Amino acid sequence: MKTALITGGAARIGAQIVSTLHENGYKVIIHCHQSEEIAQAFCRELNSKRNSSAQVVVADLGDNEAIKKLTQTIKSLDLLVNNASVFYPTSTENSTIEDWDKIININLRAPFFITTELSKALAVSEGSIVNIIDIHSDRPLKNHSIYNISKAGLKMLTKTLAKELAPNIRVNGVSPGSILWPQGLAELSQEEKFNMLDRIALNKHGSTEDIAEAVLFLADAKYITGEVINIDGGRSLNQ
Repeated sequence: MKTALITGGAARIGAQIVSTLHENGYKVIIHCHQSEEIAQAFCRELNSKRNSSAQVVVADLGDNEAIKKLTQTIKSLDLLVNNASVFYPTSTENSTIEDWDKIININLRAPFFITTELSKALAVSEGSIVNIIDIHSDRPLKNHSIYNISKAGLKMLTKTLAKELAPNIRVNGVSPGSILWPQGLAELSQEEKFNMLDRIALNKHGSTEDIAEAVLFLADAKYITGEVINIDGGRSLNQ
């Protein structure tokens, strides 16, 4: 049984990636930070379908010592999905050092150090890494300057590590477009939602399944590395 670690795997896109991998025979390690109760319930559900096929690990990915403790518990690994992410507005004039550290550390620094800590295990299995990026890594979203920078960095990290870790580890990325509406501080108005959908060639929202299926494809694609696939319904054509 292959093993996959999915960061931010308790909810939203991360949870769908966990479910899809589990349905396709993977043992899944569900990382969470503030969603442990949800993650544990999810884990029990998966284990009820297939015994000892899921586990939960809890860590603050903004803390590099916590990353080291997390990775030291993983002895073998076939797939790493760097999905955990922070998303909220940071206009250039109102951004703070705290905003910078929070977003950059989770979205960019953590994937780098998780990867470096787990590279030996992944090399042994000739495994792969899939980073969940964003179409705004290429086309910045207004009033989200630090987030844009973090995802642009993650895209370059994907390509850089594909060179650095070859030939034993493949590294690819998936860039979601309009999949789930943002929540909390990043919530959009109805007008903003309409305008976003109007720019999508397929004229509809994507689904979490679309992202998860792309992750599964890249995990199995033995001759693809250094690639980033846009899953955006053609939105990039109109930007």
